[in-house]
Amino acid sequence: MARNKQFQQNGKEKAAVLLVALGADVSAEIYRHLTEEEIEELTLAISNIRNIDKETKDDVIDEFYQLALVQEYISKGGIGYAKQILEKALGPDEAMEIIGRLTSTLQVRPFDFMRKADPKQILNFIQYEHPQTIALVLSYLEPHQSSQVLSELPQDSQADVARRIALMDRTSPEIINQVEQILEKKLSTAVTQDYTQTGGIETVVDVLNGVDRTTERTILENLETRDPDLAEEIKKRMFVFEDIIVLDDRAIQRVIREINNEDLLLALKTASEEVKQVLFKNMSQRMAETLREEMEFMGPVRLRDVEEAQTRIVNTIRGLEDAGEIVVARSGGDDVIV
Repeated sequence: MARNKQFQQNGKEKAAVLLVALGADVSAEIYRHLTEEEIEELTLAISNIRNIDKETKDDVIDEFYQLALVQEYISKGGIGYAKQILEKALGPDEAMEIIGRLTSTLQVRPFDFMRKADPKQILNFIQYEHPQTIALVLSYLEPHQSSQVLSELPQDSQADVARRIALMDRTSPEIINQVEQILEKKLSTAVTQDYTQTGGIETVVDVLNGVDRTTERTILENLETRDPDLAEEIKKRMFVFEDIIVLDDRAIQRVIREINNEDLLLALKTASEEVKQVLFKNMSQRMAETLREEMEFMGPVRLRDVEEAQTRIVNTIRGLEDAGEIVVARSGGDDVIV
């Protein structure tokens, strides 16, 4: 069916036509999920619409339905799965036409075809690639997948890959496309045309939080030698003060004995109620009452002082963990208590 030329290339006008076709009630519900800028742009586009012929309306609704259908298939099993279902339903030619027409608008993360794979399969697939390629792939996978893959890499390359993830900023769609085509030529790719944000400190922290303690320690020790500032920044973000709630009661009691009351008083200034209750529960009644009284009469303090106190407590926790005196729960197997 030939499409009305007025709407063939203008996605904003297509969206406006769709909202008009869906009716006021449905459109109002959709508006609740949009940004103010998107609402303004769509409202302007709707106001410029005069007469919409039935053919145009049907074409827009049909295109929207196809987009929603393909997105559902992709969410269930990736682009390969979507292509397979469409081929069975519509034949290979029409399936490829739909995939090709819609992939430019689908917001599919790169390396989607790997996200359904077992980490061991991924390891076998990429372990002999260049460290930068491995870092790029791990940046896009789920953290639990990346953690397992990183743990299984040779020790001499673990820190290198972790460092490359941490230092990664933006990767052009052309490079991502090339890597995807090399790793999986049989699947269609759907990469946005904007430069894609990936990697960075937060990504490597997510990955390292999922590896076992031995792997984490090995990687951080190597990074401390190669890039001390980066290693320190990663360590700061791996366990924050609010994470103290994941410690068991005995560990919290050990931490309280190790830190001074002034640091604890400052640290609690901005702490959540949950953190306060966990700490108060693990100290003597007298100490808890004293701290509550001091907090009540404590005047304004600099946020920097609070953060520094929390950092000192976090460093104490990490020191106690390194000494084997407490255990910080992780997903790796070496944190099992026997």
